[in-house]
Order: sequence, then C-alpha cells, then structure tokens
Amino acid sequence: MHKGRITGINSALFSAFFLGLAPVFGKAAMGADKFSPLGVVALRTSLAALLLILILAIVRRKLLYIYPAAFYITTLAGVINGIGSIFYYIGLSRLPASVAQMLYSLYPFFVAFWLQLDRQAPSKLTFMRIGVAGISTYLLTQGIAGRIDIVGVIFMLIAAAMYALHLPINQRVLYDVPPPTVTVYTLIAMSAVVVPAYVIFDHTLPQNAAPWIPVLLLTGVTFASRLFLFLGVKHIGGMQTALLGLAELIVAVSFSHLLLGESLANTQWVGVGGLGISLLLVWFEKPSPRPPHPHGLLGWLQPPDFPSDYYKH
Repeated sequence: MHKGRITGINSALFSAFFLGLAPVFGKAAMGADKFSPLGVVALRTSLAALLLILILAIVRRKLLYIYPAAFYITTLAGVINGIGSIFYYIGLSRLPASVAQMLYSLYPFFVAFWLQLDRQAPSKLTFMRIGVAGISTYLLTQGIAGRIDIVGVIFMLIAAAMYALHLPINQRVLYDVPPPTVTVYTLIAMSAVVVPAYVIFDHTLPQNAAPWIPVLLLTGVTFASRLFLFLGVKHIGGMQTALLGLAELIVAVSFSHLLLGESLANTQWVGVGGLGISLLLVWFEKPSPRPPHPHGLLGWLQPPDFPSDYYKH
C-alpha cells in the first residue's frame, strides 16, 4: 500500500480516537454548576486555536502563511463547522454521551450526500461500508434506557450534516496547503463564530469551582483530532476519512462506559462489531487520485494553481 495512503489511514484513526473522547470530556464539563454548552465550545475551540498558533509561530512560522483563495475556503469551512459545533454541544447537553455520539456518527451519510452533489460519487464498496455502518449504528441505538430528547436528536443531526459539509470544502485546498495551515485557519474561523455566540447569548461562568480539567482535556483532543483529521483528508479524501472516523463511536461508547457509567446491551455490542468490520474494509478501498470536480456543488471554491512545494523550502 502506498506510504501516503497508510499515513492517511493512520491519521484518520488517530483523529477518530481523539474525537471519540470529546463527548466524554464535554459531558464532564457541562451540567449543574458547570460550564454551559456555549461556554464549553467557546473555550475548547479558542484555546485549541491559540495553542496551534503559538506552536506554529515557534516551530515553523512559514506554515502560518496562506494565500487568499485558501483563506476564504478554510474560513467558510470553519464558519460552517463552528455553527455545527454549537448545535453539537447543545445536543450533547440534552443526551447521554454515547447516544449523542451514535447520532453524530451518521455524518458519513451526509458526506456521501455532499460528495454526490459535488460530482464525487463514492465507490460501491464505500456504499456497502456506509450500509454496514448504518445498520451498526441502528443496533447501537437499541437498548437505550429512558426517553430520548427529540430536540437533542435534531441538534446532533444538524451538527453531523455541517461537520460533513466542512470536510469536502477543506478538501479543496488540502491538495496544495499543509494540514496544519488548514487546521489553524479553520479553528480561527470556528472561534470567530462560537466565542461571539457565547458572549452574546450566554457569558455565564460556573458558580463554584470551574471544571477546568475536562475543558483542558477537551481542548487537547480538539487540537490533536483536527491536525490528524485534515492530514487524513489530504491523503485519502473526505469520504474515507469520515468512514474511518466512525472508530470514534467505539471510543466514545467505551469511555462513556468506563468513565461515565453508561452501559451497553448485547445488541449494542453487535453494533460495535459491525462498525469494526466497516472500518477494516478500508484496506480494500482503491485510492482516488482525481482532484475535486471543477463543476460540482463546490466547484466555485476551486483554488487557483499554486506551487505545492512552497512549504517544503
């Protein structure tokens, strides 16, 4: 298997691991006498952006350069994902962490939908893997005790759709812009959405001792997951990265069980196994070297020609 493809697969799996921890730490940071959903999303996004800016400024300042067209594209992706993040954390506050992540894990379906509109039809094997993942996700939702909050469900699905859309958007610039550069400007744009939303609509702080440890852990996994996410998209594309990202559901339900005491029924464990099969089938996927279609849904975002070896000097 090509070295770049292996790098993409490994990066997508690392991203999934860190993303799977996000609902666990997010749930721990929210609740009575804790941070509000808007407070959590504002803090974790802005802190992750500042951390990445600081690291790049010290280690490799040239990666902070981005040409105008790529800046506009990453900003659009960040704004969309920032709005989706607000829906995600409000939905998470109304649902068990494992249930929330199960619903959010439907984003590969939305990625396939956006890519179809963008004239990047997934392969037959990809559709089969989506089907296996869909059945597995349904099994994972079985055996949940208690009433499920409908508003929370709707919010998580909106978040999944918006997260899915930002992947093919950023894929447009990842052909010639390094993943750290895409990550930092996406996080900056996300912060420009979620921080004002917190200041305008909430701006409350915990009355007692603030749960900073879960917030800082959430910042760390946000920082790491985004870097690995876009490295995966660069090498294997948004669709395959999204499908491998389903591993985050396995991480989320496992750590929800270990840390939050949320248990799974036998049927749900069958669903976990099905997701594992869908993930393993990535080794049979053929790489798609074709760039995004210039006349698809996102064709207007096609960046101009740019020397792809600029950042290597």
